[in-house]
Amino acid sequence: QEQLVESGGGLVQAGGSLRLSCAASGRTFSSYAMGWFRQAPGKEREFVAAISWSGDSIYYADSVKGRFTISRDNAKITVYLQMNSLKPEDTAVYYCAADRILSPGLLYDYWGQGTQVTVSS
Repeated sequence: QEQLVESGGGLVQAGGSLRLSCAASGRTFSSYAMGWFRQAPGKEREFVAAISWSGDSIYYADSVKGRFTISRDNAKITVYLQMNSLKPEDTAVYYCAADRILSPGLLYDYWGQGTQVTVSS
């Protein structure tokens, strides 16, 4: 059974850092593109970052460029999101997703359950 499990969320002050992890299992996710998305209360889910299976291609949302870094370890079938200089507007539930095709859109086949990130001002 395919499974994506996020971890690393929590409460942090503005300007702080968090590192999210997404562990994948049940499929050859090492050959899949992986992405991070987020959804704040009352807002639609939005794209944050995505990385190709090889790590050669990466996309970022404009709102996180220069602050967030996506990476992956195919040996561990894990994708990471290093979040620095966090702002209160980064507060959201963060979701990991996987798909055969890399894109900055929401059409990913597999999704995790999400991890809460709260940034206090």
